[in-house]
Amino acid sequence: MTAAARLPLDRSSSLDEVRAVVADWVEATVPQAWRAAAPRGRAAIRAVRSRADYEAWYPAFADSGLVVATWPVAYGGLDLSAEQARAAEAVLAPYNLGRLNPLGLNSAAPALFAHGTEEQRLRFLPPLVRNEERWCQLLSEPGAGSDLASLATRAVRDGDEWVLTGQKVWTTWAHVSEFAICLVRTDPTAPKRKGLSYLIVDLHAPGVEVRALRHIGGEVDFNEVFLDEVRVPDAWRIGAVGDGWRVAGSTLAGERQMVSGSGSGGVDRIGGAGVDRLLERAAELGRTGDPALRQRLMRVYSEERIRRWTNDRVRATIRAGGTAGAASSIGKVHQGQLNQAIQLLAADLLGPGATGWEAEQ
Repeated sequence: MTAAARLPLDRSSSLDEVRAVVADWVEATVPQAWRAAAPRGRAAIRAVRSRADYEAWYPAFADSGLVVATWPVAYGGLDLSAEQARAAEAVLAPYNLGRLNPLGLNSAAPALFAHGTEEQRLRFLPPLVRNEERWCQLLSEPGAGSDLASLATRAVRDGDEWVLTGQKVWTTWAHVSEFAICLVRTDPTAPKRKGLSYLIVDLHAPGVEVRALRHIGGEVDFNEVFLDEVRVPDAWRIGAVGDGWRVAGSTLAGERQMVSGSGSGGVDRIGGAGVDRLLERAAELGRTGDPALRQRLMRVYSEERIRRWTNDRVRATIRAGGTAGAASSIGKVHQGQLNQAIQLLAADLLGPGATGWEAEQ
């Protein structure tokens, strides 16, 4: 990220300044056709913006610092507070500027922040943010799914390198990734959770074979990954030897946060983009005088704020080198229940209109 491309914001910027600077950036940087389509919704944006178009434009988004606004500047962010980042995100929201490389941002990055070295963070985080190097996670194995600690993929030390042999499965997006975070067994004599280590694997290295697992329609999301004496430098080990289970906790905490809202349809779900949109719709429909409805609206509003603050706390803890602990698991359950409450409330609020959609969709 160049200093010229990075937005002139820092923690001293007021929320109004953040909104104004981001709005100016949108006007100057987001293509006019995308901006013109935004008032008509996500489907209209998709009609004028291909995946290839978005990927080609994405480095401009990353270079602004807005992709990871709360991250330190050295790693591709703006070092903004959570409140400032939310103000920026509110300006960006209508344009559906999704983050690419989600497993990198939500699985690899937390482990690097909490347990990686400064050299590792400077090497891997900036290109991750720019989507120049995509990431996946090599965790599950044919004999180690829910009981992940029983994994059999082994790594043997050879000087300044590790030699990896084994098989991983159900690896999302391995076929389009450059790097993976990989949990391996480095001490077969230790208790199963004590003999694990965490490595960064170059998926284009000799000995790596990725085999696609195709859906019935031919699409590919999952893969098998075979490791045949793959060499990994010890400098790419995250955390101490034998401490891989604890390091993996940072990845799994990030993954729980990432998937906690899945299945709710995002901005295409009933009622729009969430609680704030439900409040607007209730006012538009003249329903704010209904005491029972108001109580339900305020309940989901409060729960949504609690979830947001919990997420902020978990992210701050991980960036400071700590672990999320039970907060990530509790948060995943809480978010799932909140999503259900929002959807039920939206259906009750909109009535028969909840089953409709725009013709262009």
